Amino acid sequence: MSRLTKAISAIFRIVRNPWLLNHVLQQPEIWKNHVIDKYGMKDGLGLVSPEELFGKETEFELNLFTFLDGGSLVTDIVLLKALASRFTNCCYFEIGTWRGESVSNVADVAEMCYTLNLSDEEMREMGVGEDYIKLQGFFSKDIKNVNHLKANSKDFDFSSLNRKFDLIFIDGSHHYDDVRNDTSKVFKHLVHEESIVVWHDYGNTPDHIRYEVLAGILDGLDPESHQFLYHVGHTKSAIYFPHKLNKTKLESPVFPRAFYKVGIKYQKIED
Repeated sequence: MSRLTKAISAIFRIVRNPWLLNHVLQQPEIWKNHVIDKYGMKDGLGLVSPEELFGKETEFELNLFTFLDGGSLVTDIVLLKALASRFTNCCYFEIGTWRGESVSNVADVAEMCYTLNLSDEEMREMGVGEDYIKLQGFFSKDIKNVNHLKANSKDFDFSSLNRKFDLIFIDGSHHYDDVRNDTSKVFKHLVHEESIVVWHDYGNTPDHIRYEVLAGILDGLDPESHQFLYHVGHTKSAIYFPHKLNKTKLESPVFPRAFYKVGIKYQKIED
């Protein structure tokens, strides 16, 4: 079968089954080509070492970490806690609560935290199971300096918060349209001159870029802001840091130039 014949066959299949278009548009190569063609970033964002942000030795204790599916890496949450500590009386905002691990750890060092997640009703309408719904904010629901907001970030009026935030973590849906929406609204309504913004799952792993997320970040931002975007080494996170940092190109495989010392304490949750 020739390429032309294959292309025509594919088009007819999509016409008969429109849902296939979403599958096509989610292919990694589609988004990689989008980023390269529009922005020339074939290697993604410049890589910045944690040392560049925090110095040669940084020590932070996480008050909880479950090692369960759907959460952040230890290094991602350490990044958030360390960034929050840069601000006096840090005001923190995140999109995507999940079990509340991220916001629970940041709440140790921030004055006030806000976390935005879909309402229970909307999740039920989407067919989400009750067990999953009950886990939303599991660890953060009773923390006094954490405010839980229930809404879809596509519809939420961010201006109603009537305040700016020092640190913002975007960790909702990682599809292109949602990343672009969340990025655009956060920068329109929530940032001040020194705000730091972190996007989770910029990488599928710390070594491999998720180009659909990168496309949403770049398209959701003013191009003038692109110069302040970085990939933080050892994490799956991208960061907007409003100052120039030393950066390198992501290599594969990665040659380790730093390491972490890790201590683990197991603690049972009482029924």
